[in-house]
Amino acid sequence: MGNWARSSFYRRQSPYVQPNVGGVVSRVSWQMRQKMFQTLMDLAQPTESMTVLDVGATSDRREDCNFFERLYPFPHRITAVGMEDASFLEQEFPGLKYIQADGLHLPFPDKSFDLVVSFAVVEHVGNRERQKAFVRELCRVGKTCCVTTPNRWYPIEFHTILPLVHWLPPSWFRRITRWLGQPFWAKEENLNLLDKRDFLRLFPAGIQVRVCDFQLLGMTSNLLIYAEDPASGQRSQI
Repeated sequence: MGNWARSSFYRRQSPYVQPNVGGVVSRVSWQMRQKMFQTLMDLAQPTESMTVLDVGATSDRREDCNFFERLYPFPHRITAVGMEDASFLEQEFPGLKYIQADGLHLPFPDKSFDLVVSFAVVEHVGNRERQKAFVRELCRVGKTCCVTTPNRWYPIEFHTILPLVHWLPPSWFRRITRWLGQPFWAKEENLNLLDKRDFLRLFPAGIQVRVCDFQLLGMTSNLLIYAEDPASGQRSQI
């Protein structure tokens, strides 16, 4: 388990937990997640026979958290993984299996799931090498993967709710964030934003990827990559 998971601050506020900003922001977040979910459903065309792994489950019980489990039509086919104790999901969704584990070291054989999903987690696992290792681990255990992240070039940074400062060099952004009283998000191991080019570079060579942009107020706010391993024989239907 990496340093980011061992820190005492991490145990108090997991990177898998999104900020509890409430109000309009939470409603917008929920709407964006529903759009991303629908895009995934259109791409994956899931059936009840498919095995699914969700990496990034959280103990937070807000409406927009663990939204995949709430919306997926076959929750009993889901194995959910997270760094926190989210075992309550097994009671809320009978048949679902919850495993507390590190997403960089998943305890599953190669290609053991038909579909692996991870929503807004990759920006929280550390530097680019750790992000690449995380994505490759998802691709290792899944025949098909769906990974999402906020777009760095959107004018508002969604974790700090600060405008434009995340467009500055990362060291400047971290210094300003710390000065404004948000030291958690000032650490690279807790927040390392990605643009489309950076995001694509995380995926292994030979994987077929499709990038979907999601718009908010006319600008790309979130990115979704749907990745298929040609060797698995899986293909999206659209």
